[in-house]
Amino acid sequence: MRASLQFPPELLLKAQGPGLAIKAAIFDVDGVLTDGRIYIGEQGESFKAFSTLDGHGLKLLDQGGITPIIITGRDSPAVRRRVADLGLRHAVYGAKNKLAVAQPLLDQLGLDWPEVAAMGDDWPDLPLMTRAGFACAPAQAHAEVRAVAHHITAALGGHGAARECCDLLLMAAGRYQALLSSHLETLDGGHP
Repeated sequence: MRASLQFPPELLLKAQGPGLAIKAAIFDVDGVLTDGRIYIGEQGESFKAFSTLDGHGLKLLDQGGITPIIITGRDSPAVRRRVADLGLRHAVYGAKNKLAVAQPLLDQLGLDWPEVAAMGDDWPDLPLMTRAGFACAPAQAHAEVRAVAHHITAALGGHGAARECCDLLLMAAGRYQALLSSHLETLDGGHP
């Protein structure tokens, strides 16, 4: 089965990054992996809603050889639980200065900014997005963030925007079709 999802060729070229090899992607949480709303209970606990599409996209990204990284300005048990449930190995919580925490992480991974994609929705994400080889923003992102993004998703944050970014990066890297095909195989090795 051939992929039904298509992106314009010029966008696929941009999504490869300037060195034709995006190796990691940084994602914000509030406004990207969630719709940006924060529900606070009587006891002060916060609740967030995450999209299963986004979660599977992050897992596919990792399977496709592009390291997903979470850098969020807030810290909460809900976010830590979601990151753990997805098996993501690289996450920074409560980052007041996202660039200050991203650079040592990229150094540790042996990556330079042209090899990194970044997805954010508001001003704290701008330092990452302007340095990244490829930048994505969800449809409802702030105007200044949309202005620096190479791609603005059709989907809203928390409603598949991160998945759209993941699919785009995988397609640009030439890994999307193989991942799709592997999901179509049945346990006996045949196709449905």
